[in-house]
Amino acid sequence: MISLADRYRRWFDYEKDANKKVLDSYSSVPEAALNDPSFQKAIDLFGHIMAARKLWLYRFGLGDKPAPDLFSRSVTLAELPDLADRMNKTWTDYYESLDDEALVKVFEYQSLEGDRFRNSVEDILTQLFGHALYHRGQINVLIRSLGGTPAPTDFVFWTRQPLGEKVE
Repeated sequence: MISLADRYRRWFDYEKDANKKVLDSYSSVPEAALNDPSFQKAIDLFGHIMAARKLWLYRFGLGDKPAPDLFSRSVTLAELPDLADRMNKTWTDYYESLDDEALVKVFEYQSLEGDRFRNSVEDILTQLFGHALYHRGQINVLIRSLGGTPAPTDFVFWTRQPLGEKVE
């Protein structure tokens, strides 16, 4: 039986792949649409996903304090691959040491508004996956609206095992 920590590691492998596909999808947007505010919004959303992951690492007691603005409007397309690579590396290191006991650990943190809260590590990891799914969907809608090809990031596409048979 697969451990819960192993499931989170698997879901993170999926997330890294989905993020790469989204990064690749930016290049499908026609040149005429690159200055459209919706294109920048799609870039900002990806930057936001990375900023949120950085914030939670900090709240877990890892990494440097992030910028207080989770919705930066200054990130560029050229910066996104490096942001993703850094987050992938740091989170991969985190997941390598994760075990089921750590998932139930409850920790306290301060919100950006200054309020104090507590959650389990599992609560936050679940939130991060849902958060990324949600925003990748928004990015895909923006990419399509700009004439590009959205990335196929559904989990089932990532997990499918082809049988090589086609039913007519």
